[in-house]
Amino acid sequence: MSQNEKTIPVVIVGGGQAGLSLSWYLCREAVDHVVLEAGTACHSWDDERWDNFCLVTPNWQCQLPGHPYAGNDPHGFMVKNEIIDYVRSFRDSFTPPLREHTRVTSVTRHEEGGYRVVADEAVWHAQHVVIASGAYHDAVIPGYAGAIDPAIVQIHSQDYRNAAQLPEGAVLVVGSGQSGAQIVEDLHLEGRKVHLCVGTAPRVSRFYRGRDVVDWLADMKFYDLTVDRHPLRDGARDKTNHYVTGRNGGHDLDLRQFAKEGVGLHGTLEAIRDEVAHFLPDLRENLDDADKTNADIKASIDAHIARVGIAAPVEAPYVPVWEPERGNTPLDLKAAGIAAILWCIGFRPDYRWIDVPVFNGATKPVWDRGVTDAPGFYFLGLPWLHTWGSGRFSGISRDAAWLAGQITGKEIPIA
Repeated sequence: MSQNEKTIPVVIVGGGQAGLSLSWYLCREAVDHVVLEAGTACHSWDDERWDNFCLVTPNWQCQLPGHPYAGNDPHGFMVKNEIIDYVRSFRDSFTPPLREHTRVTSVTRHEEGGYRVVADEAVWHAQHVVIASGAYHDAVIPGYAGAIDPAIVQIHSQDYRNAAQLPEGAVLVVGSGQSGAQIVEDLHLEGRKVHLCVGTAPRVSRFYRGRDVVDWLADMKFYDLTVDRHPLRDGARDKTNHYVTGRNGGHDLDLRQFAKEGVGLHGTLEAIRDEVAHFLPDLRENLDDADKTNADIKASIDAHIARVGIAAPVEAPYVPVWEPERGNTPLDLKAAGIAAILWCIGFRPDYRWIDVPVFNGATKPVWDRGVTDAPGFYFLGLPWLHTWGSGRFSGISRDAAWLAGQITGKEIPIA
């Protein structure tokens, strides 16, 4: 062991809500540890969200350990500044051994057992390492983007803040997941002409039969569904989240309604060549599949209501308000006045700095409830780490308590 190495039982990589949640439990159990954060604690809520960002799950689901939502609007949806205040107040509710602006550059197995963690000028020798740095590291932008006319501004969703930051003109939004659909609404409400490339993301209604759909699903224990019981098993981790919004009290995001109001809808973007966007002929299919997912969720709620015998108002089935025309017409960007392209097609994880045998052939980490086959090596805060709630404020405390139990060797109650 080199003289400049510091020995500590646990190193947590990442100071977001996941890493801090585990730190909260370890502090309560008096386990010596350190939290290493490349930026500032929970910085992504401030640095990588647009101005009108808000939660898509109701405030009552904010259940960080020892720090439940305490406001007067449990069925509302926190906006960006409120979210930042919530996570900062959680950080300030205890004294985590947090080292900000400390980037971990490598994690390797240590010759004396455990792991060597290199972070800036410091080297740590730890028996337990928890990777809580998330899965949203490298923004996905297709290779052909570099050949697009530089006069057309291109940004990724993580860098979008508001409509005013974009040049005057129409905007092409690529990707219809949560970020893409919400950004389309943001631009549309600002009076911008928007074109949207619609992918395979599913949708869900905000309210159904008198309640928020999240409330129904929580009663039905959907957020407790473990990945091993999901019909897709590990494939659930690759599914795109349902698009919906909590903006202005919450409402549906119906892409067909957007089209009726003037938003141009297109199929999945295939490529952009010579400033002409070419699409797959799947717009109608993608819209129908999103509506079917929504209808299936409603049907499961109907079945729950009938099974339990709940008195709830009845709603008529959804009727599409717009249908796409037949055909698959390319979009000439210049003719359409496209001044900006917003890439909302996700992120790739970057674990190249981890040299520990915990990855499959596709360089994805393999775990069971965050526990890998490498002794003392864990992941935390990833979607479907254990349940549907794992990557959310609602489920992180349960996962953190479990890993704290694995580290301490005893059962840790959930706070």
